[in-house]
Formats: sequence, C-alpha cells, structure tokens
Amino acid sequence: MEGIITDNFQETRVELFKLIEGLSDEELNATPSEERWSIGQICHHLTLVELATIKAVKWGLQEDKDTKTAPKDMSYMLNRSKKFPAPKVVVPGGGPFEVQEVMDMLSKSREKLIETINSIKDPSSLLEEKSVVHPAFGLLPLSQWIETIPLHEQRHMEQIKEIISTNN
Repeated sequence: MEGIITDNFQETRVELFKLIEGLSDEELNATPSEERWSIGQICHHLTLVELATIKAVKWGLQEDKDTKTAPKDMSYMLNRSKKFPAPKVVVPGGGPFEVQEVMDMLSKSREKLIETINSIKDPSSLLEEKSVVHPAFGLLPLSQWIETIPLHEQRHMEQIKEIISTNN
C-alpha cells in the first residue's frame, strides 16, 4: 500500500474533520444558495466519490485487456475556477445530516478504500497498469483515481472554508 495511500490522505482528512467537527448541525446543513451544496452535502459527496473510486478500482482490475495509459497532471484539480459537474452517482442527498454522521460516513469510506487497496497484490504496479475512464479526466490510471481523492477533498475544503467564513 505504500506509495498509494500517502501522508497527504491522512493530513487532508484530519484537516477536513477539524473544519466540520465544531459545526452545529444547523451550520452543517445551511445551504449558501439554491445552486450550492451545504457543508453536509459536500461531505456526503466526498464519501460518494471515495466509494465510486473503490468501485472503479475493482472494476478496472477485473479488465483482461491492456488499459494502461500515461499519467496525467492532476494539479489543476485544485484550480477552483475550473468547474467539474458532479456525475449523478456522486451527487449528494439533501440531508439533513448530523456532524457525527458525516464524520462516520467519511471514516467508513476511507476504511473501505484502504481495505480494497490492501486486498490487491502489488497495488503500486497493478494500479498503474490498469486504467478506467474518469468523469473529469478521461482514461486515467487506477493509481491516479486514488491520487485524486485528497486533491478532491482539498478542493472542497476551500469551498467549506468559504461557506464557514460567509456564515460568520
């Protein structure tokens, strides 16, 4: 698993939890506008993305044909001026959510991701050999599907920080 799940995964998740653990349920569920998600919905979305990544990895590993593709530059994922519409499968429910419920959802999805990766023999090479179409990046190595998780969280943590600062 080394190399796939980096310190960045843990650091990002700890920072996310610090952002949400002190919120009231009302703050968690307040929507900034009709077109924007609440913090609870953002966290539900992050959970759904992690679970969808697990499915993509499992599906991609079952592919017999060669699906290897070159890695892509993922840094622009942090550029929030570039919008990515969420595929229906990762659009969050409307809630209401409770802070502890959201933290539990995020913890369980992370546990499932780690279990999935731990179940792969030689994940570093296998996850680089297989690729699956990603909704935002096209054909993407499975290793990069996993790499996008903390980047995606960082992207949405900036959104959460904006919502919190607007409400204060």
